[in-house]
Amino acid sequence: MTAVLPQDIIRRKRDGLVLGDAELRAFAQGIADERIGEAQIAAFAMAVCWRGMDTAEAVSLTLAMRDTGSVLDWRGEALPGPVIDKHSSGGIGDTVSLMLGPMLAACGGFVPMISGRGLGHTGGTLDKLETIPGYRASVSVEQLRRVVREAGVAIVGAGDALAPADRRLYAVRDVTATVESVPLITASILSKKLAAGLGALVLDVKFGNGAFMQDIERARELARSLVEVGCGAGLPTQALLTDMNQALAPAAGNALEVRVALDYLRGVARPARLHEVVMALGAVVLQQAGLAADDAEARARLQHALDSGSAAERFARMVAGLGGPADVLAKAGLPAAAVVRDAMAGEAGFVTAVDTRALGMAVVALGGGRRRSGDGIDPSVGLSDLLPIGTRVEAGAPLARVHARTVADADEAMAAVRRACLLSDHAPAPTPLIAEHITRTSP
Repeated sequence: MTAVLPQDIIRRKRDGLVLGDAELRAFAQGIADERIGEAQIAAFAMAVCWRGMDTAEAVSLTLAMRDTGSVLDWRGEALPGPVIDKHSSGGIGDTVSLMLGPMLAACGGFVPMISGRGLGHTGGTLDKLETIPGYRASVSVEQLRRVVREAGVAIVGAGDALAPADRRLYAVRDVTATVESVPLITASILSKKLAAGLGALVLDVKFGNGAFMQDIERARELARSLVEVGCGAGLPTQALLTDMNQALAPAAGNALEVRVALDYLRGVARPARLHEVVMALGAVVLQQAGLAADDAEARARLQHALDSGSAAERFARMVAGLGGPADVLAKAGLPAAAVVRDAMAGEAGFVTAVDTRALGMAVVALGGGRRRSGDGIDPSVGLSDLLPIGTRVEAGAPLARVHARTVADADEAMAAVRRACLLSDHAPAPTPLIAEHITRTSP
């Protein structure tokens, strides 16, 4: 059989033709084993970005990328429940994974959650968890299996074994203005989720000024692509479109968000917007997996997992299994910033709008995020006590609390917070946090 040349595949996609399964498998494998160079990867990515892909093509690319590495098979573990997961497209103050993973485990699911690191203005789940002393997000497949068996949940990185083609393809996309391609985003996300051996997946696709996809129509396009391709690849997938026109949690910054998650699991504080998204996503996936008959039963099970302490116990078991302290619920040992200052409102009024991306970039400027993938981060810095939209604030009262390394850094962040918060005399009309529930439209 004649080998498929990479340049022929690129040419066909450049010309708007539909690529076949064999072509996409050959190209994905060539990316993974480095027979295909960065120039050809870049040309392929740009051709897909320009011409797009139909659903069948995107399914083939996703499965081809999955099959460049290991695919976890949980049948030999004889787990007494379904293997399930959630994924978020990223935002500010999005700590949902840290709570929902343990909650799903406490409801009878098993959650091998493959997560990522922060880049740009959005935070990363792995960066947050690694603020816990000793927590290891880079583990072997064997350790992942063990922790999932024992704790019901393990939140880790993809490692070298799962969908290795995605790492090279993403690195090229990041520097060639092709990150926004919906088929490539879809294949990147789902290849790793499919490699984790899931039986059901729920997606949180965000829109708004703090989201990767700011326009709701673009976010809807991505969500529909993810649902159709996931289902087409054999993974039952649903999605929620959620608002990211303000921070989801009242904090942004790695250690600060872990504190929010710990307080949530322990029942100290459960911020309303955060709780709504956690419960909605959890209710969808519990029903998908057959762990609840309807929305009411699913929400009751999730609430019981919280109120009984079983979700918190699952989180503690996971942390201990991945190298962290056994007493994380009592003493997390999270780092604290040297300088803490309040950003005061210059006038009285209602918080009418927030430039959420600007808040994320303020955290990056403090040292709490990355501009490039190899940058280091300071886990202690960030923003806390963020006021939700609609809150009435008096002149001289705090809009947020800044956690910084130096006074100069704090001053810059306080100014950024004041610029990001629009105050007016009238309370804004409320808008729905969850805009849409997206399910498969084609058989």
